[in-house]
Amino acid sequence: MARDSLDTTSPHRIPARESAGRGLAEEVAERLRARIAAHREAGSTPFITLTYAQSLDGCIAVRRGRPLALSGWDAQLLTHMLRAAHDAILVGVGTVLSDDPRLTVRLVDGPDPLPIVVDSRARTPTSARLLSHPTRRPVIATTDAAAPEASAALERAGARVVRFPSDPRGRVDLDALLEWLAGEGISSVMVEGGSRVITSFLRARRVDHMIVTVASMLVGGLRAVGPLAARGRDRAWPQRLDRIEAFRLGDDVVVSGTPCWVEP
Repeated sequence: MARDSLDTTSPHRIPARESAGRGLAEEVAERLRARIAAHREAGSTPFITLTYAQSLDGCIAVRRGRPLALSGWDAQLLTHMLRAAHDAILVGVGTVLSDDPRLTVRLVDGPDPLPIVVDSRARTPTSARLLSHPTRRPVIATTDAAAPEASAALERAGARVVRFPSDPRGRVDLDALLEWLAGEGISSVMVEGGSRVITSFLRARRVDHMIVTVASMLVGGLRAVGPLAARGRDRAWPQRLDRIEAFRLGDDVVVSGTPCWVEP
């Protein structure tokens, strides 16, 4: 959802300030907690919440590798509440390379989720800030395409490197990753991006709930969602959300709902 634009080099939590949207954000987070709890009782793989911020024209950055702060304070507050509601938080290596996020909970009280980086070639820098967490050992989900020396360096830097099968695009197979996470006791994952990860989860139809913040700006840059057509198909079939809610947080509009997968 909202990028880690408030990250600083300080290890201390940023104090929360008064927010007109705090009560609404708490209500949204609490309802999602209830859905996650229900899924935990019945689901075999983790509950997946896909969250990201985009511009009015559907962009998340000016261009790939160049971060852009989109959402305002209230939406970032919601993001940290949602992080605290999940067991794990997942991003792609592109987000790590461009943003160097910590992926922690700092604006509200609550536990830090387990960081997971989808990184098929183990390109995560050993200096990445998410590797400096005092208690959480980040998971680097990679494939056999990763160089052994890069994997070993990440292990020495504090990461847990786990190899998974590749999908037809040469990326980490999401089904295998989610089954492994379930075996590790992870029952909920918040997916924050970037574009390739967002698209991969939607293409694989492995999203249980979506929360998208729409910022009041036009960017004309990198789209949040890429082509959703499966390999070998000429086009994707448009998908829709069910159980839709839309509300304003500060200058942003937040839209949430449950994907309703439509067959062609």
